[in-house]
Amino acid sequence: MSTPNRPAPFLAKRFVLLLALLPQLALPAVLPSVPAPPQPVTNFYHGTAVVDGYQWLETASAPAVREWTRLQNERTGAYYARLPYRDGLAQQLEQLRGEESARYYSLQERKGRIFALRFKPPAQQPVLVRLASLAAPALWRAVFDPNAYDSDGTTAIDWYVASPDGRRVAVCLSEGGSEQGALHFFDADTGRKLADEIPRVQYPTGGGSAAWTADGTSIFYTRYPHPGERPEADINFYQQVWFHRLGSPFGDDHYAIGKEFPRIAEIDLEASADGHWLLATVANGDGGDFAHYLRDSAGQWKQLTRFEDGVKRAKFGRDGALYLLSRQGAPRGQVLRLPLDTPDLAKAAVAAPENRGVVQEFAPGDRGLYVVSLLGGPSELLYYPRGNTRPRHIPTLPVSTVAGLDSWHSDEVVFGNVSYLKPFAWFTYDPAANKVSRTALSMTSPADFDDLEVAREFATSKDGTRVPLNILRKKGLKLDGRNPTLLYGYGGYGNSLTPGFDSTRRVWFDAGGVYAVANLRGGGEYGEQWHKAGNLTQKQHVFDDFIAAAEHLIRRRYTSPSRLAVEGASNGGLLMGAFLTQRPDLARAVVARVGIYDMLRVELDPNGAFNITEFGTVKDPAQFKALFGYSPFHHVRDGVKYPAVLLSTGENDGRVNPAQSRKMAARLQAATASDLPVLFRSTASAGHGIGSALKHRIAEQADILAFLFDQLGVDASRWEFQ
Repeated sequence: MSTPNRPAPFLAKRFVLLLALLPQLALPAVLPSVPAPPQPVTNFYHGTAVVDGYQWLETASAPAVREWTRLQNERTGAYYARLPYRDGLAQQLEQLRGEESARYYSLQERKGRIFALRFKPPAQQPVLVRLASLAAPALWRAVFDPNAYDSDGTTAIDWYVASPDGRRVAVCLSEGGSEQGALHFFDADTGRKLADEIPRVQYPTGGGSAAWTADGTSIFYTRYPHPGERPEADINFYQQVWFHRLGSPFGDDHYAIGKEFPRIAEIDLEASADGHWLLATVANGDGGDFAHYLRDSAGQWKQLTRFEDGVKRAKFGRDGALYLLSRQGAPRGQVLRLPLDTPDLAKAAVAAPENRGVVQEFAPGDRGLYVVSLLGGPSELLYYPRGNTRPRHIPTLPVSTVAGLDSWHSDEVVFGNVSYLKPFAWFTYDPAANKVSRTALSMTSPADFDDLEVAREFATSKDGTRVPLNILRKKGLKLDGRNPTLLYGYGGYGNSLTPGFDSTRRVWFDAGGVYAVANLRGGGEYGEQWHKAGNLTQKQHVFDDFIAAAEHLIRRRYTSPSRLAVEGASNGGLLMGAFLTQRPDLARAVVARVGIYDMLRVELDPNGAFNITEFGTVKDPAQFKALFGYSPFHHVRDGVKYPAVLLSTGENDGRVNPAQSRKMAARLQAATASDLPVLFRSTASAGHGIGSALKHRIAEQADILAFLFDQLGVDASRWEFQ
């Protein structure tokens, strides 16, 4: 690992540094205040009057809001200007990223041609490449390089799909982290861009997708309404499936299906290997319910499942069948096999029964079925020979995640595997030889984690629920309550926090830090019941679980409130807001990225409407009561000594309105009685974080680390430059 040299110890500098190291003696953040006079507006919900003093900050284009944002960014910049190690941290992060080997993900195979997204800093964005094989050395050729297309690094590949013969690739591109994508087409052999371009295929509300026809001359794609087709309030809803023939104007494209779908439909398309069948998976917003529609080779559509049927995922096999992940009567999940010639859900047979783990992914092979199960966070990989319900366990890394599962031919499978301590690598498994082989697509890291260990412990939540905690710590760590500790959480949408590797965490561990990840209710770590126990009117369970995790770390003497920081993003940002308003005494610092804080007005934003099936709506009296009961913005109290807070957002965020962070920052700054900073950080050329340029991600990460070092009293002198 490359580390800046430690500077000479000058006495005066040591004195200043000593003050910065002690939390109780931290240098006061003498920062200019940013005027944000409340302008009270009263909103009524079921007879309840709710006063909002900062609703004026919702209008991003208003001159007063633009000026407020500019002054806040200047104020935050002034805070970092007083931290002499911030730039050294940024350089270390950049060096670590630059010295990593390439990471490959989103693999697709078509007729022996292998495609992947390849990310290798200092490139700002991943590159779409074609691989010669999975064997070493990994020989690749660029199909499309967004870094050459846009030298600023702000054009991103949202997703891509190769044609059945592998000769063409459809690529969705968006700019500035906006996730507002148009579909482009490239020749896979030459990289030549075709003339076709289809707008409004992707938007952050419902995403986007596409699937080729069998001959590779046409494509089905998701389409949002074009200007004039619907009222402005509906322009980013009512996603449908349309059909395009290459070489024709997109104005000649025609409708396929979707008029009967919900306003908040999110459609994912998949074609069978031969291209003769098309599957449309339709999500009813973000709450985790799905319906499935099948198109046969004659062009006829048939609805296979309804939202209430409990089928969460479907995938084509090569044996003339569709495989379905069902949680109906099986909360942890079972995989069903449904013949395509009789696509009636009632006739589906069990291919993999419910087991001890929660089914996350599956991949049908020629003679068997592969299943990835989640065991409260970590994964296990199973193989079910056809007709046998007793699985074979395939060896993987301990306390790890299996992802990207796919069977391209015969009965072999390709899968990715990563742990907290070992970087991501791609493997193959041959069931005939019962052999796992590591491929050339294996990431190496400049940082070694052999001096670390992962402890899996359980906190006890308010209602007695056991909540898993994954604690990364140095071997032989002294439990004296003095270790700077960062606790991360999410808890929503049935998404699971699974083990993952990040070489830049080495900076935190070298500073003596402990890193903990909590598997909260609202996630999917223990199945659909775990998810449902933390959504809609049960959302408070998520916050209780996280509070219990923080208390566990303190009680076990990993740390103390003055040395504890917490972090979360998006739905995890909501978690941070609830945590700091409900238990401001438990942590010294809070990092909340692209978060949601005003739960009463979030559904007024386009993506907020998609979240109703996860959070609830103020239109429902019981759900309004629950939302208002925890909404962080409405529970900020004047005169409370709040912890130090860093709120970050991207101005192009289409998933969470940046106004959420603006309002929360203004309210906290006006209310807090502590002398700890409440910082607002906004990036003009970024969004929710998906597709952000590497330089923006490194800058944000350096700011977060510098903030944590300052607030937790970390000795950061090794990252200073004279």
